[in-house]
Amino acid sequence: MRLVELAGYLDTYLRVADVPDAPAALNGLQLANAGDVTRVAAAVDLCEATVRMAAEQGSDLLLVHHGLFWGGLKPLTGPAYRRVAGLMKQDIALYSAHLPLDLHPEVGNNPRLAQQLGVAVRGGFGEEYGVLIGVWGEWDGSRGALQQQLAAVLGTPPRVMPFGPEQVRRVGIVTGGAGSLIAQAEAAGLDTYITGEGAHHTFFDAEELGLNVFYAGHYATETLGVKALAEHLSAKFGLPWTFLDHPTGL
Repeated sequence: MRLVELAGYLDTYLRVADVPDAPAALNGLQLANAGDVTRVAAAVDLCEATVRMAAEQGSDLLLVHHGLFWGGLKPLTGPAYRRVAGLMKQDIALYSAHLPLDLHPEVGNNPRLAQQLGVAVRGGFGEEYGVLIGVWGEWDGSRGALQQQLAAVLGTPPRVMPFGPEQVRRVGIVTGGAGSLIAQAEAAGLDTYITGEGAHHTFFDAEELGLNVFYAGHYATETLGVKALAEHLSAKFGLPWTFLDHPTGL
């Protein structure tokens, strides 16, 4: 399949032009190849390891959630050079989608995690850059049962701040590093909030606002979207795909 056609489809499907994001995120096609895509690799992060793994799999398109450009302009030296040089040497194109992938109703990290946990989604939640990037919904069970379900879905035990009710009813989900949204969870009338990670002071936010907060891992919570997106492309265009697992433990 032609890269330009696939990239155009992804831009439209993910609404890349319509979803606001950090200025340096640069969602969309970040690096082209010679023009064709025959095999897709999906990874959470663009790094030297995932470039190497994509080459070993014979992939010519790498889909990632965290792409090349986060700190603004910088010279292509050291690791930055090696990442780009590795992609170009192996003729691997790079496509990155950050918030457009987080919030997408079908393949997004947040809706997917809600679905796999059995959370009945009732609306959007968690504002960033003027858009709601997460979801909230209903879940009837104990805090301990939700902890076990999270561990089963993500393959790693979450860190729990158990300051809300033992019986969970209303859950908000924003994957990744969204501990800063605890106050928004409380203001939305939620009793439980699931995200990937947060700063030290967010312990006191959870404690003083009276919420259950689960830190289930930045990496772990954001594996779902790239997998779902690659699977979607495979079903629509017949492209084989693989997931490149390179966990950070964070």
